[in-house]
Amino acid sequence: MASSPYFSLAVLFVAALGFGLAPLGLAWLWQRVFSPAKPNVIKNAIYECGLESKGDAWVQFRSAYYLYAIMFLIFDVEAVFLLPFAVAFTGLGVAACVSMMVFVLLLVEGLAWAWAKGVLTWA
Repeated sequence: MASSPYFSLAVLFVAALGFGLAPLGLAWLWQRVFSPAKPNVIKNAIYECGLESKGDAWVQFRSAYYLYAIMFLIFDVEAVFLLPFAVAFTGLGVAACVSMMVFVLLLVEGLAWAWAKGVLTWA
């Protein structure tokens, strides 16, 4: 059985599953043993502390905020990719510089597109 090519894969799968489920099981066991349920009016209230909620939970806001967030994420990820390049710049060859220039030009193209579409205008 140990000579099967899938045996080590199965062992790793079981170990990964156990690694994820063991803390959950231990937390559940700890909760059952050391923290018995004591329901009362205060604990069953909507909030255990703080102010009572007023109004509806649905709040309307502009969907353009999602575009701002996406643009921020795009350029934030750009910084994550540019930092290792900047650190190792002197030890890299011409191919690395060309590929990073292509990356930056694609990001500039995306910025120009967003600017032309009016995504960056705060109205």
